[in-house]
Amino acid sequence: MIAQHNVIKEKTVMPELSFKGKEFVFNHHLAVPHRPLVPDAAKSVGEPRLDGNLIIHGDNLHALKSLLPMYAGKVDCIFIDPPYNTGNEGWCYNDNVNSPMMQQWLNENPVGIEDGLRHDKWCAMMWPRLRLLHELLGGAGSIWITLDDNEMHRARGMLDVIFGEQNFVATCIWRKNYAPKSSARHFSEDHDYILVYAKDAANWAPNLLARTDEQNAAYQDTGDPRGAWRPNNLAARNYYSKGTYSITCPGGRKIEGPPSGSYWRVKEEKFWEMDRDGRIWWGEDGNNIPAPKIFLSEVKDGRVPQTFWDWDEVGHTQDAKKELISILNFGSSGDVFVTPKPVLLLKRVLDLATNEHSIILDSFAGSGTTAHAVLAANQKDGGNRKFILVECEDYAYNLTAERVRRVIGGYDFQGTQREELLKRSLTFTDLKNSNKLLQQIAGIENMESHRFDKIEKKVKDGELLVEGVKSITDRVEGLGGSFTYCTLGEAIDMDKMLTGENLPGFEQLGAMLYYMATNEVIDPAMIVEKDGCGYLGESSSFHVWLIYKPELDFLKSRDSALTLSKAKAFAAEKPGKRHLVFAPAKFVSQKVLDEERVPVEFAPLPWALYRIDRSR
Repeated sequence: MIAQHNVIKEKTVMPELSFKGKEFVFNHHLAVPHRPLVPDAAKSVGEPRLDGNLIIHGDNLHALKSLLPMYAGKVDCIFIDPPYNTGNEGWCYNDNVNSPMMQQWLNENPVGIEDGLRHDKWCAMMWPRLRLLHELLGGAGSIWITLDDNEMHRARGMLDVIFGEQNFVATCIWRKNYAPKSSARHFSEDHDYILVYAKDAANWAPNLLARTDEQNAAYQDTGDPRGAWRPNNLAARNYYSKGTYSITCPGGRKIEGPPSGSYWRVKEEKFWEMDRDGRIWWGEDGNNIPAPKIFLSEVKDGRVPQTFWDWDEVGHTQDAKKELISILNFGSSGDVFVTPKPVLLLKRVLDLATNEHSIILDSFAGSGTTAHAVLAANQKDGGNRKFILVECEDYAYNLTAERVRRVIGGYDFQGTQREELLKRSLTFTDLKNSNKLLQQIAGIENMESHRFDKIEKKVKDGELLVEGVKSITDRVEGLGGSFTYCTLGEAIDMDKMLTGENLPGFEQLGAMLYYMATNEVIDPAMIVEKDGCGYLGESSSFHVWLIYKPELDFLKSRDSALTLSKAKAFAAEKPGKRHLVFAPAKFVSQKVLDEERVPVEFAPLPWALYRIDRSR
C-alpha cells in the first residue's frame, strides 16, 4: 500500500495593521447614506453644474459617497493632506458608527496628545475614507498623501490592504523648511513624506519632468550634425565578460584595459563600430580614455522623477503661508490657515500624475491649494483639468472657496518691495573706522529715505546689508475658470419617500439609482426628464429609466406607475438592450411583459436593497 501524505503548502501571510475599532469601520463606507450634492449658485463662480469644478462643504466621508454615482472609477489623481495627528490639531473623530465603543470615543473628542487611543482613532477615521477614495480612483490613477512620522507607518499598513501592497509606488521626501529650527528639542524636522500608490502600479508610470537648463547645459554643440552631446563613461563596475580588451588611441597611446575593478560597457566590435560612426570622443590630443557621446537629440524628452523634493524646486511652508496671506489680504500670519501647501508642490504632483483632461480630487482641501494649482496648469497648457475639493470646516466658503474665487478673477496683491542700498563684508579695519561706516549709512538714509517707508540695516554672517523697504500694491491677473459650490443635502431614505419626508431631485435620485443598480457611473449629459418620466442612460447591460417627481401627490398617483404602454414606448425609443425602469408602482406584470416580448424589468420604489443579477 502506498502511504498518502497531506502536503501543506506554506502561504505568505502579509502582516496587517490592527487598531481598536477596526471591526466596526471595516465596511462602514457601505453604510454611509447617499446625500445629494446641493449647488449654491450665489456662492459659485459661473453656471452651477455638477460635472465641472466642485467645492463641497460637508463631511468628507459623506461627500465621497455622494460623488460615487458620477465619479466612481473616473478620478485620475487624488491628493490629500489629512490631519497629521501630532496631538496639537484638535481634530475630532465624528463618524456615526453604531457601536458602544465608537460612541464612547465620540465623547472623548477632540483628539489630543494625551489621548492614548489617538492613533487608533486616526486609523478609524481614515479607513472608510480610503476605501471610498479607492472606489473613486480610476484604473490608471494614483493617490498622493502628505504625512509626517506620526502616522506614516500606520498609513502604509492601511494602504497596503486597501490598495494592495503591490500598488505601492514610492515614498517621496519633501524638504519643507529652508532653515533648521533652533527650538527643536532633538532634531529639526525639516521634511514631510508624500506616499504614492497607484490603482494598478503594473500599468502606471509617472510623467517625465521637464529637463532643466542646467541639465541641457552639459551638452556642447561641436558641429556634429546630430547636435549637442556630452561625454559618457565607457567603464562601469558591473561585470561584463567581453569588457576587458585593450584599446589603442588615435594619438598612439595604448590602454591595456578598463580601470581596476571595472569593465568596458560594450564589447570590442561594438566599440569600434561606434567609433566609425563618430560616437567616441578621444580628447583634444586623441589620447584620452575614450568616452561614448550621448546626444541631446537621442535622450528622453524629460527627466525621471526622483524621490527627494527640495524646497527650492517645490516650495516651502513659509512661502505657502505668505502666498495665502497675499491672496486673501490677511493682516498677519496669525489669521491664516496654519499649514497650507505651496502651489509648487501641487504643481509637481500634477506634472507627474495628470494630463490636460484629468480629474483631480482633494478631500481634505484646507486652503484650496489643489484648485489653485489645477487652474494654473490649465492656463499654462490650455488644458481642461477639473478639480473636486471637499472641506468640512467652517472656513470652506470664506477661505477655501474665497481663495479659488480670487485666483480665478484676479486680486490686488499687497506686498513688500526691497532694494539693496549697501552690501559689504565687514573687516577689522571697518570696525576700527566704525564712525566712518556709520556716517556712510547715515548719508544713505538722508539721500534715500524719501523713496522708502523705512531703511533696514542688519549684519549677518559678517556681512553688512542696508535695504530700502517699501509697501506696494499690485494686481495679479486671474487664471480664469469656474466652480460650483455645494453643500450636502439630507440623506436619501427610500423608506420615507412616500411619506414626503425626503424627496430628492430627479437627477440626484436617478444618479444614485443608476450607480447602485449597474455599478457604473452616470453621464449627466444623457439624462432626459419630461413631466416625471426620464431616461437616465445606457449601461453595459441596460437602458435605465426613472418615473419620478419630487412631489408626494405625483408619487401616489396613477401617473407614477409603469404601464404596458409606457414599457413599449421605452423599448421602441431605445432598442438593442433590455430596459430597467424604476417607478413607485406598476400596472403590468412581468409575465405580461415577457409574453408581449417587451424587454423591460421593473424596479420598485421605495428601493433599498435592489441589485441587478449581473450573471445574465
